[in-house]
Amino acid sequence: MPFASGRHTACACYSKGMRPVLIAITREISPAIQNCELTHLQREPIDVDRARAQHRRYEQCLADLGCKIISLPAEPDLPDSVFVEDTALVLDELAIVMRPGALSRRPETASIAKTLAPYRELSHIEEPGTIDGGDVLRIGKAIFVGLSYRSNAAGVEQLREIVQPFGYRVEGARVSGCLHLKSAVTQVASDTLLINPACVDAKVFPKMRLVEVDPSESSGANALWVCNSIVYPAAFPLTLQRLRQRGLDVRVVEVSELAKAEAGVTCCSLIFKEQAEREKNGTLPTIAVGM
Repeated sequence: MPFASGRHTACACYSKGMRPVLIAITREISPAIQNCELTHLQREPIDVDRARAQHRRYEQCLADLGCKIISLPAEPDLPDSVFVEDTALVLDELAIVMRPGALSRRPETASIAKTLAPYRELSHIEEPGTIDGGDVLRIGKAIFVGLSYRSNAAGVEQLREIVQPFGYRVEGARVSGCLHLKSAVTQVASDTLLINPACVDAKVFPKMRLVEVDPSESSGANALWVCNSIVYPAAFPLTLQRLRQRGLDVRVVEVSELAKAEAGVTCCSLIFKEQAEREKNGTLPTIAVGM
């Protein structure tokens, strides 16, 4: 069942009677997704109906894990707008609205900023800085930013200045052969990363355990760690086996149509802690409940 715009559902990741731990902002797929930005892939036809069905199942997977889903309406004139992760970084203390590297994607941030405003104070990456959220990997108080086709050193420096007062450390990481840092490496447990070492230097993450993708699955490093489970694409069975051999709980989803738009499982949601909402005046934003 599709999620109605602006509605949410939640379960599983919290005790009965308590607030949900996590909010997941998603967006319905634009009818113009066929015109998405592409950097490394040749353009292929995207079955929009199938992509929407896969996206609904992805949302349901997040809901089953305990996320409260806030599904925003499609943006007919913004082909890549389903990839909401690229528009912001949400920390407990504040949210940073990104300035995407692709000019066509910059209008996507306005509606995300409006959605985040009730929950966090907002800061912004400004010209000449660019950062896509897909280039941002946060591990505790360490924030790694991919220096990629979409994110530049000026953006990294701005982000460092914004978050340093809150105790965060920001480091740039060179990325090659893939779109974003999180195409090359993602967190899959508190002390473990899934990585393609051909795309990012593993030495950047010296304190973390590493699971390398199977050599035949070079695009398999993008996983979404949420509520101590991993949401992972069905397209990479050998790497999936490596994750399960580590005793990790993996929920498999089919995202084959969005993969044609250089998408992974992290980019289709913006996930953050609800309890860090602005509770200064004792009130919380009102969101309709239902599916």
